[in-house]
Amino acid sequence: MKLHHPFRFICFFVSIIAITTLNAWANAPARNYYQLKIYHYKNQGQEARIEQYLQQAYIPALHRAGIKNVGVFKPVTQQDTDRRIYVFTPFSSLDKLAGIEQQLQADAKYLADGKDYIDAGFKDALYSRIETIVLQAFPGMPTPAIPNLTAAKADRVYELRSYESATEKYNFNKVRMFNVGDEIGLFKRLGFNAVFYSEVIAGSRMPNLMYMTTFNSKTDRDKHWEAFGGDAQWKTLTAKEEYKNNVSHADIVFLHPVEYSDF
Repeated sequence: MKLHHPFRFICFFVSIIAITTLNAWANAPARNYYQLKIYHYKNQGQEARIEQYLQQAYIPALHRAGIKNVGVFKPVTQQDTDRRIYVFTPFSSLDKLAGIEQQLQADAKYLADGKDYIDAGFKDALYSRIETIVLQAFPGMPTPAIPNLTAAKADRVYELRSYESATEKYNFNKVRMFNVGDEIGLFKRLGFNAVFYSEVIAGSRMPNLMYMTTFNSKTDRDKHWEAFGGDAQWKTLTAKEEYKNNVSHADIVFLHPVEYSDF
């Protein structure tokens, strides 16, 4: 093929790049949507009934609805006045997330198995409130992963991090740091066993992103973060001017998976 004019060559080159990029987008895995549901409750009696519902009714019903893996976690240290259970559910599309409650209401076995929870009376509520956060997976990790750990579930530490930003632009920058800056790749290389990375699209704290990494123990976790802080790739990445000041507030919650958790 002869392209004598320089402008034609440039146009031809740009067209090839555009077509290649579009093909890459078309072939990229669809990003999951996640629901992080947090039960806030007061006492162990409520906790036992919530767990009975989750284990015997809710999670089996989600499995029947085609949701293969559901995570259930408790804080390593529970607060006396605000006890919590975290439920992490991945969905292949936003439509499936939005339609799951209707599916559950049409599941007779779910309604029967969850009767104690579902039909709790006004003065017998099992929780103070439910907090729901909706997230979308990062392009760099479009679906969640079951962590490759060897310790018993009771001994494992799952670290849930929430990074808030001062503005939407700074939040976009931090998301870019994970994906384009390859912070995800750094975590993977150092063996952090991530369950998910995601951007919060609906929640009480925004703009925000959240991710979860996992470890065999607290000691194992501390060793990984020590290696992370001293890694040359991280030092180079965090020194870049383009990624300055993109996190204004960080929250860290240490969790244990319950025995019936799929993650």
